[in-house]
Order: sequence, then C-alpha cells, then structure tokens
Amino acid sequence: MATGGNLKGVAIISGGDAVRGSLHFIHDTSTGRRLLRSDRFLGILMLPSPLLPHSLLFRRRFLPAGYTHVRGRISGLAPGLHGFHIHSFGDTTNGCNSTGPHFNPLNKSHGAPRDEERHAGDLGNIVANQDGVAEVYLKDLQIPLCGPNSILGRAVVVHADPDDLGRGGHQLSKSTGNAGARIGCGIIGLQSAV
Repeated sequence: MATGGNLKGVAIISGGDAVRGSLHFIHDTSTGRRLLRSDRFLGILMLPSPLLPHSLLFRRRFLPAGYTHVRGRISGLAPGLHGFHIHSFGDTTNGCNSTGPHFNPLNKSHGAPRDEERHAGDLGNIVANQDGVAEVYLKDLQIPLCGPNSILGRAVVVHADPDDLGRGGHQLSKSTGNAGARIGCGIIGLQSAV
C-alpha cells in the first residue's frame, strides 16, 4: 500500500531445506533527490516453495533516486554468512537456478555493495545466527522499484556460502562472488494498492 508518497514491495523467500523468509523494502529519497519520472506501484517478491512461506516488502518513493532499505528475516539457513543478490530473471521454472546471473545493467564486474565497480544486484552477505536466522537490514542506491533499472520482475536469491565480494581470487570471484548454491529465492512483482 502506498503511504506518505512511498512505494512498498514484499518478497517471499523460499527454498529447499526449510529456507524461508520475509523482507520489507522501504525507499528513502531524502538522500538523493533527482527529478525522474516514475509511476506509483508496489513490488512483491513471491517465492514458489511451500516450504518458505515468508515475504519481503519493497517500499520506494515515487522518485527513483535515493536509498532502498531492505528489512526482514530469513530462517532455515546454516549459521554464518550467505551471499544475497538480485538476479536478472524472475524465472523459477528450474527453481532458483533459472534466475540467471546477478542483475548487472551497467555490465560491471562483481563487487561489494559499497564498491564503485559492482553489479547493481550485488547486496553482499546476510548473517545467520546459531539458530539459522538472518535478521536483514541493508540499504542500497542501485535497486529501484521503478525506472530503467527497476528490480521488478527479477529475483532475489540467497546463497549457501559467503559472497567474497569480488576479492577472493577464485575464478568465480569477479562474476558471482563465489557464493555457492542458490538455496532460496523469490520473484519480485507488483503489489496492488488495494
């Protein structure tokens, strides 16, 4: 629901081994106002697994400038770090494997969330506690819900291993962060305002 000039989105994370979660995305344009055209809409990430009945909420101001804040919880993870990314395709016909590569509209190398050289979808790592629960809070300028680089129709993916942020020296470091298997994912879609 749109309130106070904000857009909201919800993402439901699911995957094998009881991985499930919900995230809320809230956009704040107070840190970077640019006059760009956009429409009012909400985004929802729906994950196709009945094992993971959780959601992520995306909320964004009408201008596609400024931070998108991501908050939520994902459970069923092994304790420790897990790569967390927006992938290019909202296709889960082959589970999380059909979501494609990291969302990368500017054709850059993989990196850390605060690096100048990074994929737009590179959101770093989330940390699961000893109970396998990750409390997620992050903010990012490159994951808008509207505009030419919108994440709507794409997927959010949780990986089995830590993202090395492009610094690991592995052959996959500069493309995937060597983050391992895709253990949970969901499609980001529009949410009705009613």
